Amino acid sequence: MENLQTASTSSHSQPPTTLPPINGPYHDCPILVWMLSLNREATKEEYEACYNVVKECVSPEIPYDPTSAESFRRCITQMLPLLMMRHRRIPRAKWTDYKTSSGKHWIEQSPEDMSPEKFLHSMIGYHLTYSESLCGMAMTQGTQRKVVNIGIGIRRIEVEPRGITARAYVESMAHKLTRKEQALILKEGLSDEVVLRRVSIVLTLKEAYNHAVGQPVGFDYSRLEFIVEGSHPSHKTEETPYALGDNIPLQGWEFRLFKAQLGVARQDQLSQENYQCVCAFFRGTRGESRFVWYNSEKELENWVQFINIDQMIKVIPKLLA
Repeated sequence: MENLQTASTSSHSQPPTTLPPINGPYHDCPILVWMLSLNREATKEEYEACYNVVKECVSPEIPYDPTSAESFRRCITQMLPLLMMRHRRIPRAKWTDYKTSSGKHWIEQSPEDMSPEKFLHSMIGYHLTYSESLCGMAMTQGTQRKVVNIGIGIRRIEVEPRGITARAYVESMAHKLTRKEQALILKEGLSDEVVLRRVSIVLTLKEAYNHAVGQPVGFDYSRLEFIVEGSHPSHKTEETPYALGDNIPLQGWEFRLFKAQLGVARQDQLSQENYQCVCAFFRGTRGESRFVWYNSEKELENWVQFINIDQMIKVIPKLLA
């Protein structure tokens, strides 16, 4: 098992933001996130178009099943790296997708027209995930050793099963939480809405971190402890925020937290879905890990881009170029 301490809103019509060209400070490792809203059901023709792109350009391992929403989510999420490279105007024949032994992806571009130093810092690390109606890709650029340490977590803010109280839901998740996390989440006097938001934040932080380090499915979440009290300007508490893995401080990590609200059409009914999102990245710097909160669309617009099914389907012919 990998050591825990070290690591190996609305849609816009404009094309998504891309990573900057390779001419800035190499140590920055800028982070970019794309969120794909599955804001409506896909047709069989749209499923087949996505499936064929993925089969030809990414992986033939996804079983063909046009009636499966899960299969469609997998297919369209796998298309996000293709879209990213298309927006960087790099033909599919000019880049290769690699994977570490723990399943962490990075993209290596053709070294043509690059100095050795630029090529070294041109690697793009990324991570893909999805939850119900929201798919996401987090990416960064730099050296291969650094860029693979990125992960994204997405979790719908709701109780499961529906109808139970938020506190009952937290109790059902107790095996994934430490005692201190449970105590802060279930603090006396908190409303169900606040309790649900708190547990969603903690569980999404753990998910994003595990994705960043490449931990396998089934990892024991209780080995991690995330105390975010005091990390947000609105928090009125004497708690000091921190992150632990096996009771050892996780140093050098950056956790970016934001929420997404989607309007989703299902069987002629429009509903709103709320999601907690976290991007985790190992900066490699000494010192305590940082929790950075983004509370508005204005704060997100420089590094998070929302797109929808229609925009993805529209660019399919270009992805094969």
